Amino acid sequence: MSMTSALASDQNDAKSRRFVFVLLDKFTLLSFASAIDCLRLANRHMGRDHYSWILVGEGGDTISCSTNTTFKLDDDLAELRRDDTIVLCGGTDIQQATTKKLLNWLRREARKGPPVIGLCTASFCMAKAGLLDGKRATIHWENQDSFAEEFDEVELSKSVFTIDTNRMTTAGGTSSIDLFLKLIAQDLGEDVANWVADQQIYSSIRTDQDTQRLSVPTRIGVRHPKLSMVIQMMEANIEEPISPSLLAKEVGMSTRQLERLFRRYLNRSPKRYYMELRLQKARNLLMQTDMSVINVALACGFASPSHFSKCYRAHYETTPYRERGSQSSRLSI
Repeated sequence: MSMTSALASDQNDAKSRRFVFVLLDKFTLLSFASAIDCLRLANRHMGRDHYSWILVGEGGDTISCSTNTTFKLDDDLAELRRDDTIVLCGGTDIQQATTKKLLNWLRREARKGPPVIGLCTASFCMAKAGLLDGKRATIHWENQDSFAEEFDEVELSKSVFTIDTNRMTTAGGTSSIDLFLKLIAQDLGEDVANWVADQQIYSSIRTDQDTQRLSVPTRIGVRHPKLSMVIQMMEANIEEPISPSLLAKEVGMSTRQLERLFRRYLNRSPKRYYMELRLQKARNLLMQTDMSVINVALACGFASPSHFSKCYRAHYETTPYRERGSQSSRLSI
């Protein structure tokens, strides 16, 4: 919908609610499409344009999503109305997409008090602009480690979406559907939201109490309660690793029994599995933040940079310093 038609719709329907979708470079198509299609279907069910929307972004011309599909924008980052709802659409390379121009515009518009929604990685933009200070928020699970390190003033959640006053964030993908169905239910009622879900063949509507990642048994393909408990403890204690003997004690096993359990189901020792988890987090931090290699090592439970570098090279066949060098050009804002 163009800006002209959106404005005309607003004039014809005083109760129309306008969403301003701010498309960032390489935004995730699924998150954006899921959100906007909910609004389209709600309008179809109501038989009128209760919702309208425009697409804006830096330059006001065109912008590409993560699949390299190009979208024509309705406007640049212009001044908005007080009753608009801002929807930031993030994706890959979010640090690079979060420009000074975007941050200045976002801070200025947010002072007017509109609801601000961050889809996928756009929570990073909101946090960088200071819009999430002291608030609860979520972001895609792959970006959680780097987000937690950079924004300790934000209460990070693992939910599919969060709502804290007029700040809303989603984890990406189809979580946009869950949030927008909730907004539609608040505006137009549960029946309309359920009708929209049925039209999308979306049979399991999630709430802000649902977590975004698959359960440990589903992820590892093994349903063993004690194994799952140990892995959960490992994932929750990356910075200060717990010894295999203490892990075994926590689930009522001997160290030898724990070793056999890991060998049988995961074909590796508990120590090796734990190391892989720590190195995976380290790689995320190296690629997504500008933390020093030393600080990354400490955040992942390594006592010295030399030991970290040795373990990292053995697993990824490159050093943390080379990994950081290959990513440094993408981290500037």
